[in-house]
Amino acid sequence: MPNLRHLTIGDYDAVIRLWQAAGLGSIRPEGRDSRDAFAAQLSGGQIVLGLEEGGQLLGTVLITHDTRKGWINRLVVHPDHRGKGYGAQLLSTAEQELRSIGLHIFAALIECGNDASRRLFSREGYRTHDIVYVTKRDSDET
Repeated sequence: MPNLRHLTIGDYDAVIRLWQAAGLGSIRPEGRDSRDAFAAQLSGGQIVLGLEEGGQLLGTVLITHDTRKGWINRLVVHPDHRGKGYGAQLLSTAEQELRSIGLHIFAALIECGNDASRRLFSREGYRTHDIVYVTKRDSDET
């Protein structure tokens, strides 16, 4: 049975390897996902949960909030371990973490074409809204 725990900067390399294996296209290892940025995010309150078994990281979820709404980010399960309920387990635990600090609204942004994530969130009671997401970036790495 996989173990769920809070990840630390010591898990950084395993996290990046998992994200790459899972095909996460938005990784920015020279910018917002660099070791230094990851450490700063952790020290700033970001929570990273990892699901592991036999020393292998099977899944991750990043949890942040804006003091009124909890954000579920980078919910990833290794391709060899999908379809086992691990995504739902990570999502449920992320929600519990947010409830423990008094937050009761949970949100996620899902990239177009990520049908597996859309199905997971839909099964877990999340609704889709017609919202236009806009960003402005100082560089391609941010």
